[in-house]
Amino acid sequence: MAAWQNLPQVTNSGKSPISKSGVLTIHGFGVRMRMQSGHLEIEDGVGEERRKIRLARVGHRLRRLVCIAEDGFFTLDSLKWLADQNVSLTMLDRSGKVSLVTGPTARSDARLRRAQALAHQTGAALEIMRELMRAKLDGQQELVRNKLGNSTAADLIARLRESLSTAESLEVVAKLESYAASTYWAAWSDVQINFPRQDVARIPQHWRTFGSRKSLLSGSQRLATNPPNAILNYCYALLESEAGLAATACGLDPSLGLLHADTPARDSLACDLMETVRAAVDAWLLNWIMREPFRRSDFYEESNGNCRLLKTLTIKLSETTSVWGKLVAPWAEFVARKLWTRARGSSSNPTRLTQQHRREAKGNFELPPVVFPKPESVCPGCGKKIQPESTVCLNCSIEGSRKRLIEAAKIGRIAGHAPEALAKSARAQREHAKARAQWDPASQPDWLTTEFYREKIQPLLARASNRTIASRIGVSRCYAGEIKRGYIPHPRHWQELARLTGMIDQEQRF
Repeated sequence: MAAWQNLPQVTNSGKSPISKSGVLTIHGFGVRMRMQSGHLEIEDGVGEERRKIRLARVGHRLRRLVCIAEDGFFTLDSLKWLADQNVSLTMLDRSGKVSLVTGPTARSDARLRRAQALAHQTGAALEIMRELMRAKLDGQQELVRNKLGNSTAADLIARLRESLSTAESLEVVAKLESYAASTYWAAWSDVQINFPRQDVARIPQHWRTFGSRKSLLSGSQRLATNPPNAILNYCYALLESEAGLAATACGLDPSLGLLHADTPARDSLACDLMETVRAAVDAWLLNWIMREPFRRSDFYEESNGNCRLLKTLTIKLSETTSVWGKLVAPWAEFVARKLWTRARGSSSNPTRLTQQHRREAKGNFELPPVVFPKPESVCPGCGKKIQPESTVCLNCSIEGSRKRLIEAAKIGRIAGHAPEALAKSARAQREHAKARAQWDPASQPDWLTTEFYREKIQPLLARASNRTIASRIGVSRCYAGEIKRGYIPHPRHWQELARLTGMIDQEQRF
């Protein structure tokens, strides 16, 4: 009973730390993952903000486990639990670099691996990389043209994409991609980054624009110095892990690259595959930048100027993992199919990731659409989370209304002291006073009493507009609004209000 109270199992309720896409992000110091009584027990966090999660073998909904930590332990039986449940594990260091990727694998075919190793000699590497880079440049030129509105840069990228067809070596492909990247990121440099009004004074000046993709600290994309580049680095790391898993699931060696240099610390083929999806990651980030402001509380700046992401944001970004996996899956199968053609003379290969063969057998030839996660709606004033249909939070709305009322009152007082306004108000007061003096109470019908007005006429006035009431009885719209809210006007107005609501016709009928 005590174990149940201390370690509640994760259910399908809304309180589950596992996202709807099946992603769980763990972080902190002293991370632990082990088996307890047949359940997977995970402990993470920092200091007093520790949490324990317990997952049963059934109903856990976990598909991807993202670990952002550099110390702790995983037991062998917990890793076996992940393998049995087909759960992939991605480990990232605190700078966002991929340290380890494990996940479901397919049985390796030596002929496919041999074809991959000999791809440079057979010409398959050049053929494949032309297609991969063509997809990348096509996405870049579409984004620059339609999102950034830079037709000049888009036309240049389109010409470089067409030049890929005549590229005779991988070195030429790499140069064309490099030229396109320079043009592409130059078009991003002036993109404005918005922050809530209360955060603007607390952020560095170079955080307000996208700037250069290359960091001043490293001369490369690593060690980003502003929020959008830090987000890109993190999302690219997630994409790299998904590309590696996709290559492994297709029976390929993720470390044996075609264009990227083979290094011990990087999955080169995963880097080749992720090129096709980079533009989709960029487009998703650009839509975020254009729709919602960033929050200062999601980032922090180290002593050397390196911009880092806080855990709340990394958890949200990790939820995009499944999206990048779905986008890179068809390209991993494309590479495997091309290599199978070289190895066996046949292009028929399993489609474990997309299930394309199974859908085609059922007459469905199109891949299902990929739904991109939407960023949280943020109040542009204070940065608090708001509902998607709202524009500001309640506190900022009240504060804005208060300021507008104060300004309106100031303008009203100034206008009210003008000689013309004073004269008009005096004339209206004299006319109303004269009308009250000349009104004869005997002209009022016997049935039109105070009680009748309150019970019959007053409720029906809510249907009429202030303009209509004001024009019928000759008063201001402000006074008409008070009448609608329950103020009882002078009795001389009751007959006209009864006629407006239709009550006088009913009384005469009876």
